[in-house]
Formats: sequence, C-alpha cells, structure tokens
Amino acid sequence: MNKLKYTDKVLLFLSVLLFSIGLVMIFSSSNIAAFMRYDKSPYEFLLKQGLFLFVGIIEFLFIIHFGTKTYSGVSWFALLGSGVALLVVFFVGPIINDARSWIPIGPFNFQPSEFAKVILILWYAAFFELNRHQLNNMFTNFFPLIVSGIICALIILQPDFGTAGIILLLSFMMYMLMPAKRLVKFKVVGISVFVVAFIIMGYYVFNTSSVQRQISRFDFANPCSKEKFYTTGNQVCNSYIAFNNGGTWGKGLGNSTQKYLYLPESHTDFIFAIVVEELGGVISSVIILMMLAVIARIIYIGKNSTSSRGAFMCYGVAIYIFLHISINLLGIMGWLPLTGVPLPFLSYGGSFTLSLIMALSIVQGVAIETKMKKLGNSK
Repeated sequence: MNKLKYTDKVLLFLSVLLFSIGLVMIFSSSNIAAFMRYDKSPYEFLLKQGLFLFVGIIEFLFIIHFGTKTYSGVSWFALLGSGVALLVVFFVGPIINDARSWIPIGPFNFQPSEFAKVILILWYAAFFELNRHQLNNMFTNFFPLIVSGIICALIILQPDFGTAGIILLLSFMMYMLMPAKRLVKFKVVGISVFVVAFIIMGYYVFNTSSVQRQISRFDFANPCSKEKFYTTGNQVCNSYIAFNNGGTWGKGLGNSTQKYLYLPESHTDFIFAIVVEELGGVISSVIILMMLAVIARIIYIGKNSTSSRGAFMCYGVAIYIFLHISINLLGIMGWLPLTGVPLPFLSYGGSFTLSLIMALSIVQGVAIETKMKKLGNSK
C-alpha cells in the first residue's frame, strides 16, 4: 500500500519549504567561508547539504513504511546502540572545537548525540506504554531518568554542554508528560535527583581546559564590551551587526557582509543572523512563524492520534524542535549562553539534518497510522 498519500500534507509542505529555504541560505552564507577559510569550492557546503537531504528523503520513505509499534520496538535497540556510539566517540573521535563528539566516516563526521535526542523520544514513548500500569513503582518511575542521566553524562564528558542541556530539558518535559496519576511527589524527587546528578557530574569534569571553555560561555552579558569584543563576545556582537544591517527588508540575497569571515559559524549556529541581514526582519519573522506552524501541526497530529504512543511521540518531537529554535535564537541574540545548538531546517549539518528528518518522519508515521485507522473504521 502506498502510504505517501496518507501523509499530513500541511506538515510535508512546510517541511519541504523550510528545508529548501535552508538550502538556499546555506549556500549564501557559506560560499565565502568555503573558498577563503577552507580552500574549497564555493559550492562545498551546498552540495554536502543537498546530499544529506537526499539521504533524508530515503530515510523518510523507509521510516513511514513501518507502523509506530515498530518504532517503539526498535527504540530499545537504538538506545543501546546510541550509548555504544557515545562511548566509541572517546576512542576514535577527533577533537573539534575542544570537544570529542564525532565519529569520522569517510569525508563526513557522524555525531551520535544528535540522534540520541530523537531515540530518547521514541524510547520514552515505548517505556511509558509498556509500563503504564506499573508507574506507581518507585524503580519504574525513576528508570527513565536514570537512562537519560547516563546519556547526559556521556555527552557532558565530551564535553558538549549544549547538547546535554537539550537532552536534560527534553527528558524533563517528556517525564512531565508521563501518563500517570498521583505521582507528583515521585516526579519532584526524581527530577531533583536528576538535576543533582547533572551538577555533580559537571563538577567532576570542571578541571579540564575544554570544560573551562564551555563554562566561559555562561558569561554572556555585554558581548560588545571592550573586554569581550575580541574574545567571547565576538560572534554575538557580529550577529548584532548583521541584525542591524538587515533592518526591515534586508540587503538582498547574497549581499551579507558579516559572512565575510566576521561570523565564523555563519552557515551553522549563526545562520539566522545572515538570514536577517540578507532577507530582512519581515521575511525572517515569516520563516520563524513557519517553524512555529510546524510545531503546531505536530501537536495537532499528536492530539488526533488514535494511540497514546503516537501522541507521546508527536509531543516529544514538538518539544525537540521548540527547544532547538528557542536555544539557538536566544543564544545568537545574547539572551542565553552560546551552546552550538543548530537551528532546525536552516543550519548546515549532516547529523542534525538526518535526525530532524527522522523526527518528522516519525510524526508522519503517526499521521499515516491515524488516517488509515479512521478510514478503516469508516468502511
């Protein structure tokens, strides 16, 4: 049976449109850096991102072929594989930006922590469905937090506080969505233990220079001051300049000046600053509204799901996308520490793009299952 016709067309249209905008902006923001900094073709990052999206299409077609029950079953093995991959990173991973977060695969670097976020969403849904009648048991109640704590600890040790923080928040919100009653005290105690474990783990790794670099990001106030402009505040201050240059209608596609090596991560973490500079505040706001529309549509699909498993998956994906948008935008605006969190749909990056497409494919799987069940009942 062709399941493509049962996909949610609104979500599919918005996703394709946003990824297409992202592809254009990745080329516009990266062509100068590719040529001048990396001595590559100006099309280097455009072609790579295009390849990631092509692989993502195959990934999408593969995932929607299966039902959501399959997602739950696979999640246990995927979680174990994710943990193993996070351990392998310490033995074979190159050090990039003072962190050991990647596994080299040919010309590409695979980042297990990005996929761990989506795998945790699937696993939480599977765990709560399997144990929905045993959630008053103390160990059962704590077990998801223990698993999330282990994943967080492995990522902190890389060290990558940004990704660990997202997993911490994602786990916290998924835990609060747990379909159980009269467990408020268990939740409070469990969350407290989880946060304390997170702080203790951070304390034990504070003595390394790479961790000190991560911690220095928390001193993010006044990035354009004389003391910080050429050090920790340089990127954010140049982001402000891009926002100011863009104004209401922008300087025109391809006409950014900040991408001329002023913003070293112009095609990844800071791509939205280039979007504002070139396309202006109005179009940039429309793009953000489209992203919020994606989140709203995912919540709608979850609300209409015929199973608690499907609803839980959708709500988890909505939280996942919302956290990335919020943390990225607040970081480049200087309202939060810079964490290296990519912006959904727009930022360059293979692991994040494929994990995002995986998350969207899971939601489409829920939408397909809901439509097919409703059609079956109506016949």
